[in-house]
Amino acid sequence: MNTVIMIGRLTRDPELRYIASTGNAVTRFAIAVDRAFAAKDAEVTADFFNVVVWGKRAETCVNYLAKGRMVAIRGRLQNNNYTDKNGNKQYSVEVIAEEVKFIDWGDKKNTANIGSQNNSQYDGIDEEGYRAINDDSVPF
Repeated sequence: MNTVIMIGRLTRDPELRYIASTGNAVTRFAIAVDRAFAAKDAEVTADFFNVVVWGKRAETCVNYLAKGRMVAIRGRLQNNNYTDKNGNKQYSVEVIAEEVKFIDWGDKKNTANIGSQNNSQYDGIDEEGYRAINDDSVPF
């Protein structure tokens, strides 16, 4: 069984593309999911996941979601691998969404203050949903 359910905030606006050969719509975005545990006085930590949505659902996501919006995702994990131009094997995992629920509802025009109090913890996140790591934060 390969099922994942998560709730988080978008770290960037969704990007819509159409597959040339089939005309199928595909949308990609990343979400930050807060971890349920933290040390007593520690900041909340988040994990970042790349999400892929297909078909009519992808078009709906582009129309109603934007950076900062909260969504619930139900889907499956998919491994991807490829060899980069230097000959190194690269791996990634993404969530293929089968269901997307909009928790913050509205059109994209009304997103200015959505989750602004929570988004400060996501400052410094790049467009792929990753935060730069400094050597002091690595536990080994």
